[in-house]
Amino acid sequence: MHSYPDREKLTRLFAEEVAEFVAKHPASEALHQKASGPLMAGVPMSWMAKWPGPHPIFVQSAKGSRFIDVDGIEYVDFCLGDTGAMVGHSPEESVKAITEQLNKGITFMLPTEDAAIAAKTLADRFGVEKWQFTLTATDANRHILRYARHVTGRSKVIVHDYCYHGTVDETFAVLDENGNTISRENNIGAQVDPSVTTIVVPFNDLAAAEKALATGEVAAMLIEPAMTNIGIVLPESGYLEGLRELCTKYDVILIHDETHTLSEGPGGMTARRKLHPDAVVLGKTIGAGIPAGAFGMTEALSARVQKSLHLEHIDVGGVGGTLAGNALSMAAIRATLTKVLTPEAFIAMEELCTIWTRDVQKLIDRYQAGWQVSQLGCRAEYSFRSTAPRNGREAADADDFELQQYLHLHALNRGILMTPFHNMALMSPAHTEADVKRHTEHFEQALNSLFG
Repeated sequence: MHSYPDREKLTRLFAEEVAEFVAKHPASEALHQKASGPLMAGVPMSWMAKWPGPHPIFVQSAKGSRFIDVDGIEYVDFCLGDTGAMVGHSPEESVKAITEQLNKGITFMLPTEDAAIAAKTLADRFGVEKWQFTLTATDANRHILRYARHVTGRSKVIVHDYCYHGTVDETFAVLDENGNTISRENNIGAQVDPSVTTIVVPFNDLAAAEKALATGEVAAMLIEPAMTNIGIVLPESGYLEGLRELCTKYDVILIHDETHTLSEGPGGMTARRKLHPDAVVLGKTIGAGIPAGAFGMTEALSARVQKSLHLEHIDVGGVGGTLAGNALSMAAIRATLTKVLTPEAFIAMEELCTIWTRDVQKLIDRYQAGWQVSQLGCRAEYSFRSTAPRNGREAADADDFELQQYLHLHALNRGILMTPFHNMALMSPAHTEADVKRHTEHFEQALNSLFG
C-alpha cells in the first residue's frame, strides 16, 4: 500500500520537477555526458547515481552549510555528504591544520603527536580508553569484529534487521517472514550465505536478542544505538541497557557503531545516555571530510586483544593498513574534534534541528499527510507512516521510493539538498535559522502540491 495513493498525480508532479531540473542545469548535464565515457554511470562512485534528477549536479565549491554548483546555483546542504561533512564544508580550523600538515608530510606509517591527542579526546568523550584509527568506519567495524572473534574464539555476529554498518559483509543480512537470517535484497555478490556468519534480530526486541546470544556461537553484537539508515528508529526505554546486561551475561562483546548517532552529542549516544559498550566505532565526521575512522576499546578488551597478538605477525592478520592513522588524517581529526565539533557546537546544532523537526511535523499535521518525524540530536527525518517505527522492518515497509524522489527533486529545484537515501536533515555548526526556514518553505509548497 502506497503512503500517497494518487500515483497519477505524483507522476505528473514529478515530471514537472524533472523538466524544471533539466532547464536549470545545462552545465551539470554537459559534464555528466562527458563523464559517462570513462565512468560507470557517469559517476566516480555508484551511489552518486541515486539522485532524483536525470543526472547528478556537479559541485563547483562549498563552504559551511552551502555549496554552489557548476550552473551557479547555491544550495542549502542538509545532506552534508551523508554525514561526512557534518561539521560543515571546509571549517577553517580543520582546513588550517590540514594545510599545515600537507606541507609537513602526508603519510609515514609512523605516529605523530596528533594521534595521541585525538585518542585522548575520544576516550574522554566516549568513556572507552584505548583507540585505533582507520580510513573509514567500515574498516573500523571490520577490525573490531576480527578482534572480537579472535579473543572469544567464536564465529558469529549479531546485527539488527535492516542495519547498516558500511560495506561489512556480515551485516548485509535481514530476517525473512519466518524469522530466518537471509541475505539482504540486492546484496551485491554475497560472499557466503549470511546465516553462516550472522544472526539477525529485530531492534527493540530483548527476547530475540537473548535467544541469539544464548546460542554460545556469538563473538560480538554490532549495533547502532539508534538505527539511522532505514530512517531513524529510536531505542525504547531500557533496550540498550538490556543489551548491555545480556552481552555481559553471555560474554559477548558489545560494539556501538556511532558513525551516525554521533549526532546526539560529542560522545554520541554512548555518553549522553550513560551507556557502557565494550567498543565504539566512528567515521566520516571526525576528519571534516578527510578519510578517517576510529574504534575504541575498553581497557579490559584492549588487554585481551594485545595479549592475543604476536608482534611478528600483526601486519598480515587482516587488521590495519598502511594509510590508516596517517599524519594528514590525524591532523584533521585532532583539529576537528577539539576546535570544530565541540560540546558548545552540538548545543546550537540540536536547537536548530528541533526547529526543523517542529516545522516539518506541523506541516504534516496541517495537511493531514499521516507521516511523522523522529529526531536524534542534530539529525532528524520524516517517515511515511503515522507512528515512529519500532524496528527496521516497520521502517522499511513505510518506504515509498517514488514519493521520496519527488520530494527530494522538489527540494533540489528550490536550492535544498537532502541525502538521496533518506528524508533526513542534518545540522552542522554552520547552519542557521534562515537555512531551516528555506527547507520549511519548500516542504510546505511540496505538501500543498500533493495534498492541497
